[in-house]
Amino acid sequence: QVELVESGGGLAQPGGSLRLSCVASGRTFSTYHMGWFRQPPGKEREFVALVGTSGTLTEYADSVKGRFYVSRNNAKNTVYLQMNKLKLNDTAVYYCVADRDLSRLTKNKGADIDTWGQGTQVTVSS
Repeated sequence: QVELVESGGGLAQPGGSLRLSCVASGRTFSTYHMGWFRQPPGKEREFVALVGTSGTLTEYADSVKGRFYVSRNNAKNTVYLQMNKLKLNDTAVYYCVADRDLSRLTKNKGADIDTWGQGTQVTVSS
């Protein structure tokens, strides 16, 4: 099993950009599908994006399509979330996730996902 550590969160202005990184421990990173979830203040956790094991497959929540881009570097055991054109309602704690079962990243609001990072706060404010 991998362990995940996110970084890159912080404060951004509306319209600005941030890039989140998530580094995984272990030698089996390339066998895990990776994703990002977020939990806005006072709201339920929601899916943001996922990337398949090779990096070819990506999926996005409708709310972030065209603004956020997920990628991975298997040689560096790292997955990224590039967030552009940030909006106030992008404010949330962002979590990196990993699972060998791709369906777990898109079903049940992530309840069945094996591995979660500790989360990183993203605040969009003017």
